Amino acid sequence: MLYAEVSVNSPAAGRNSYSYEIPAGLNIRPGQAVLVPFGQKTLQGIVVEVADSPRYAETRLLSGVIEPLTCLSPAQLATGLFICRHYLSPLFASLALWLPPGFQRQTEAVIKATGVTNDAALSPLELTIMESLGSGNTIEQKTLERRFGKTATQSALRHLLEYNLVDRNYRLQPLKIKPKLERVVRLTTGFDSAQAAADKLSGKAPKQSLILYRLVNSRGSLPAAELRKDLGEIDASLASLKTKGLIETVNEEFRRAPRLPVDMELPLPPTLTTAQDSAVKAVVAGINDTAATGKAPIWLLHGVTGSGKTEVYLNATKYVLTLRKQVIILVPEIALTHQIIERFTARFPGRVAVLHSKLSLGERFDQWRAVSEGTFDIVIGPRSALFAPVRQLGLIIMDEEHEWAYKQQDTPPLYHARTVAKCLAQEYGATLLLGSATPDVESYYKTVTEKYGLLDLPDRLTPYAGASLPPVSLIDMRMELKSGNLSIFSHKLRAEIEAALKNREQIILFYNRRGGATFIQCRDCGEVLKCHNCLLPLGYHPIEKRLVCHHCNAGYRVPEFCPVCRSKRIKYLGLGTQKLEEETHKEFPAARILRWDSDATHGKDSGYQIFDDFRSGRADILIGTQVVARGLDLPRVSLVGVINADTALNLPDFRAGERTFQLLAQVAGRAGRGEFPGRVVVQSYQPGHYAITTAVNHDYQSFYQKEISYRELLGYPPFGELAVMTVSHIHEAEGQQLAGNLMKKLSLERDSRGLTSIEFLGPSPAFVPRRGGRYRWQVILKGRNLSDFLVKANLPSGISVDIDPLGLD
Repeated sequence: MLYAEVSVNSPAAGRNSYSYEIPAGLNIRPGQAVLVPFGQKTLQGIVVEVADSPRYAETRLLSGVIEPLTCLSPAQLATGLFICRHYLSPLFASLALWLPPGFQRQTEAVIKATGVTNDAALSPLELTIMESLGSGNTIEQKTLERRFGKTATQSALRHLLEYNLVDRNYRLQPLKIKPKLERVVRLTTGFDSAQAAADKLSGKAPKQSLILYRLVNSRGSLPAAELRKDLGEIDASLASLKTKGLIETVNEEFRRAPRLPVDMELPLPPTLTTAQDSAVKAVVAGINDTAATGKAPIWLLHGVTGSGKTEVYLNATKYVLTLRKQVIILVPEIALTHQIIERFTARFPGRVAVLHSKLSLGERFDQWRAVSEGTFDIVIGPRSALFAPVRQLGLIIMDEEHEWAYKQQDTPPLYHARTVAKCLAQEYGATLLLGSATPDVESYYKTVTEKYGLLDLPDRLTPYAGASLPPVSLIDMRMELKSGNLSIFSHKLRAEIEAALKNREQIILFYNRRGGATFIQCRDCGEVLKCHNCLLPLGYHPIEKRLVCHHCNAGYRVPEFCPVCRSKRIKYLGLGTQKLEEETHKEFPAARILRWDSDATHGKDSGYQIFDDFRSGRADILIGTQVVARGLDLPRVSLVGVINADTALNLPDFRAGERTFQLLAQVAGRAGRGEFPGRVVVQSYQPGHYAITTAVNHDYQSFYQKEISYRELLGYPPFGELAVMTVSHIHEAEGQQLAGNLMKKLSLERDSRGLTSIEFLGPSPAFVPRRGGRYRWQVILKGRNLSDFLVKANLPSGISVDIDPLGLD
């Protein structure tokens, strides 16, 4: 007899698997999606292990397999188990990352009459429910709740269950998404015969003739919807052509696909520079060595902005495809997929799939299936594309590997795509290629310690020879204020914008805060309007005329009076991208301006539309947040202006300096990539900070040396690990007490095991002290092997754990 250890799709399951007896004759293997009884319900599960004996003495019978058959590969299963162990995340959620879109379904309660009769006195509602269940009907409980009210229905059902008049069972909800079928019209005769019939019908039945002509010119098949769109009502004509034996209509599967730039043509692949050629050869040699040694190499491609990293990616991909293996390419933002898709679809037409959250569920489902079937060799997308159903993975490319967007920060598992990519690559024996002009300090440290190989692209590639990185002017805004300039534009930046506009060059203005005003304050009593959920200042968005919390996205009406003192003297203070757009219009009224931030990109193609409009020259100035700093190739941009370099510098986070350096260096790299020489103006109130001075000088090495010495002194990554434990409660004092109790428990655990290297910080209020109406307190751990320590500490329920956090919010 065989037993399966199964991770179950239930919050109650946590990080545990449960033992189930496999029915005789049922072939079950690790990674397979199954149905299992759990409590009173039948739930989805994924088999973790199959063994001759159960892990637990008490077992239940496995219910069956889920159709269509879904099974994780051994590499995917092993990586999912790593995610669960390392990030202390629920087991099913860690494995479900590889399941098809729309696969996960909850159970729903269904009610059916038992047929038993008794003398119980029933209320009018109970009688009505029993009448609805007559003749053996089965009704979903939620349908009854919608009809009669949730509370009243649940009370009535409790009585009916006690009287044994009804049964309540549970079933999986219906599938959210299925293959899409489309009605297609096809010729049932040869093209010559169809052409002759069309000629013959052209006089007396012109619509039938047109249908035949269209089918002949479309290789004998067309969707009925397309014919109807062009020709109007066609049902009668189709019926006549069927009777004549000329056509048939059938239902065929229609694959939903995202918009791809399939028609774009790029010039012939360029001749590689010496540095590019060396990088490609090193990656190829590493791929070949993997087959012999079994050790998958990890490379860090450190190339200055505009140095041709994408061409290295393309050549490495080309080689992997000759080995009949697949490639995953990760980008930090959905908005950046369009640009890299253009390059890859032009070089590898018909071989590229796209996976990201802004696709419709149907598009994601069909792209996922096509990858699973081997239709596509290349998958491009943000961090979730890492979980594409590839079976022969040869290469993972992680562009802009330093970006924070690679860390999942909302719902568990709170993984970092770079860490998971390393594990997945090792399991598949695939190569991992990380690329960045401003590598993560921890990644670069691993090249110093020779855990990663280092590939350098030190020179910029532009249409004019000998191009260097753009010169940067650093403006001390304190001196601007002393000189009487109260504008958001320094004298230097204003002059540079005017010159660029006069020369018909393009401009990027970067400010990393969206909205119109940073906060709103009463001029009389000083009250700052805050979010009811998070207790953080609300930002003003003038276009929507709303107050918005930039942490929970809650919206509020703009008040006419101060809620405390009833004064009308309410002042909008600070700056956001919407306010910057407004001020830029005032200063440069003739300029055509676009804004690119999360408020301006709601549809799935809106980011691409903004990018395409600007690249095509339909605007002069692009105003944006960090999205405009990320890897965009805009050859006509000659000027980049950084409105305030200090926005991220003073956050309570040890990575604030690194974050500032990366943003400044990346956004500066957008200038001078084409025919126009570039220049950059950086405005700052802290111009002496090392993160700003090194970014202005394009000096990564000096920044790294300074930053790594601080990290070593304080024991921060890469010299130690971090974990953040967050306790939340509706009452502030009780939340603080729970956090204090947690701190004591962890301290006792550490001391009892003699782990002197682990330190604790806190408990202290989180940077966002309240979220969703609950106060948040944090305990921060520093040390080594924190996941193992916390697993053995047997944490109480309700504690949020973030291993390797990027921020402390």
